[in-house]
Amino acid sequence: MSFTTNGFILIVDDTPTNLDVISETLSDAGFSVAIATSGEIALQRLERRLPDLILLDVMMPGIDGFETCQRLKSNPKTEDIPVIFMTALSDTDSKVQALELGAVDYITKPFQEKEVLARVKTHLQLRRLTQEMKYQVTEQKNAKEALQVSEELLRQKAILLEEMLCKLQHTQAQLIQNEKMSALGQLVAGVAHEINNPVNFIYGNITHADRYIQELIGLLKHYQQEYPQPTEKIQKYAQQIDYEFLKADLPKLLSSMMIGAERIQEIVLSLRTFSRLDEASMKAVDIHDGIESTLLIIQSRLKTQASIPIQVIKEYGNLPCVECYPGQLNQVFMNVLCNAIDALETEISQPNPTIHIQTKVIENNRIVITIADNGAGIPKSISQRIFDPFFSTKSVGKGTGLGLSISYQIIVEKHQGIFKCTSVPDKTVFWIEIPLKQEREKSSSTQ
Repeated sequence: MSFTTNGFILIVDDTPTNLDVISETLSDAGFSVAIATSGEIALQRLERRLPDLILLDVMMPGIDGFETCQRLKSNPKTEDIPVIFMTALSDTDSKVQALELGAVDYITKPFQEKEVLARVKTHLQLRRLTQEMKYQVTEQKNAKEALQVSEELLRQKAILLEEMLCKLQHTQAQLIQNEKMSALGQLVAGVAHEINNPVNFIYGNITHADRYIQELIGLLKHYQQEYPQPTEKIQKYAQQIDYEFLKADLPKLLSSMMIGAERIQEIVLSLRTFSRLDEASMKAVDIHDGIESTLLIIQSRLKTQASIPIQVIKEYGNLPCVECYPGQLNQVFMNVLCNAIDALETEISQPNPTIHIQTKVIENNRIVITIADNGAGIPKSISQRIFDPFFSTKSVGKGTGLGLSISYQIIVEKHQGIFKCTSVPDKTVFWIEIPLKQEREKSSSTQ
């Protein structure tokens, strides 16, 4: 059995420019390339020759990329061919749907040559390993001695394949979660921006309105002093509008409006702090600001199904600014706090649902954030799997099993920290530990 030197790739896209760009990139890299301008033509080509990998556009005339992928995965002859979708950069829903249909990855338009080649080479290598293992088993199943000799080779390849599959699963999980968090961050930042402009207008004008009203009231006082005996018509109107009450209450009304506008400004600031779309790089920030902004975002969820409010107890230590990726760290706080709320929502019999947040500095210039809840706890049978990608104890539609897995990668891999969980009945504690300063060469942003 032999394989194409670099691999045979089928590109499916109805846009000639896209076909020219990506086929030239792959051909220059030594790949054998075939093209199809629709899903129907692609399926016909597969009857003549099976490619090692398919690059599939989402939006096409006739059957689109999603339906084409479904047909590929339902056919035993083509189900194991890796499919990489080609989508627009902002098309988050399509990316998530593609991965859920069985695609192994996606590349975004406009194409980046290095990214395309890196993703294609990775998935071709994974496919070759899979095919070689199948070939070895087929060739040696009737030769006992040969099978014994190859056991070590198969074992090594199985270990390598398992490692690559695990890496691919982590990558796929991170792709889905990053797309969802990116969409959430853009939504939050957009809402904050749209609210901020009219609120600033209101807030800025209340001060002037208060001054103008005080001046008008002063003018009326001067009239009263100069003309102490108003006419009967003026007296009647003053009684009708309750002038004395209006004069005393109007400043209070303006003061309440000022307080309300200030509160909205605080909420907008918290939304911006949580999204931090402009802070994808590492920087020193106040961790407590991130926790507070996250709590504000989930404020509406701090009431259980039994209408018992969840009490949040905060014990903040005296923390210096911490060097980190602020947006990613806020994502961790969101995931852990939402899991705590989910646990308390199902514990209807708990009379005093509580989330306890504590921060402190420990030795070796590291900080610790612990988030604890007094829910039923995590059974030992599943406690070792809570950080696995796509593992979830929630019902279908309630959770994807990505939150804690992504949080683990953010803390351990991106921040050189420790992320662990201890659980007993009535107490589950998530331990987040990171250094005050990061080693630049080991860290990179993927936000």
